[in-house]
Amino acid sequence: MTLFKEYILPRLVQWILVIFIGVTVTFLIPRLSPVNPVDQALGRMTAFQTLSPEATLELRQSLLDLYGLEGSLLDQYLNFWKRVLRADLGPSFTSFPMTVNAIIGNAIWWTVGLLGTTVVLSWILGVILGGLAGYFRNRWWSQLLENTLIIIYPIPYYIVAFVLLMIFAYYFPIFPLVGGARGTPSFSWSYLSSLLEHAFLPALSIILGATAFRFIMSKALASTEVSSDYVQYAEMASLPRRRILFSYVLRNTMLPQVTDLGLSLGAIFEGALITEFVFGYPGLGSALYVAIVSADYNLIMGIALLSIFGIATASLLVDLTYPLLDPRVRYR
Repeated sequence: MTLFKEYILPRLVQWILVIFIGVTVTFLIPRLSPVNPVDQALGRMTAFQTLSPEATLELRQSLLDLYGLEGSLLDQYLNFWKRVLRADLGPSFTSFPMTVNAIIGNAIWWTVGLLGTTVVLSWILGVILGGLAGYFRNRWWSQLLENTLIIIYPIPYYIVAFVLLMIFAYYFPIFPLVGGARGTPSFSWSYLSSLLEHAFLPALSIILGATAFRFIMSKALASTEVSSDYVQYAEMASLPRRRILFSYVLRNTMLPQVTDLGLSLGAIFEGALITEFVFGYPGLGSALYVAIVSADYNLIMGIALLSIFGIATASLLVDLTYPLLDPRVRYR
């Protein structure tokens, strides 16, 4: 009971507060925009037909009611919370009558597959390579690896994406230019192999930059641990280097590394907007791009809410597992 009251409950309250503030800000920001989505929808509907003023007013009233924009700001806010609690994000402005739930449901698995894989792979590569480079910092391969990744790290990932796209999809058409897969979804080898072909370049563009960042962080942490007293004593005691590396050096750098992994996994629900746009990948990032350029507020808010919930929940889970990962952090 003491554990729940003094450690878990404050973090649950903080999680609820973060989500409450995030949902409120998500509600307010689109309404501060000068673009009126109802006027845009009316403009699209009346572009190729003529409606009487009465019919236009009725249509406008229907759209306000349909998109939850009717009434005062407080009424809209209360109705917005009711819809959020029912997990009803309403219809899409640009893909009506398709709902936001359906659009996110179609796109989310592409993003989870792409970003979930790339986050885990880049984290493993960055932690291991950075730990090795920090422990064996005077070896030639360590310095070569560091110099190479330090050159890659400052390059924006969308530049890497464009370069990969031009080389391996345009000049040497080894991989497909755009899309997520070919054919009808199934567990056949042809479909699964097309999934890998389409995801390879987007994944590589993300992994290169993310691995470089985690390598630099892991190397700095490992270099600090190497100079600590217990590692020096372990080396003086002639313990095997593999044991010193994994049991003393890498293990004591895990706390910030696991925090980074947890928050990165929570952030995958916001999608990789530029990467998915460059490669025409059908994930949440592409859906968010279309929603932004067409002022599809419901879809923007739906993806933003999903991202807020993912990051806040990941932060909560990481916080709750700290004492299990590092004995220096105790439940009080």
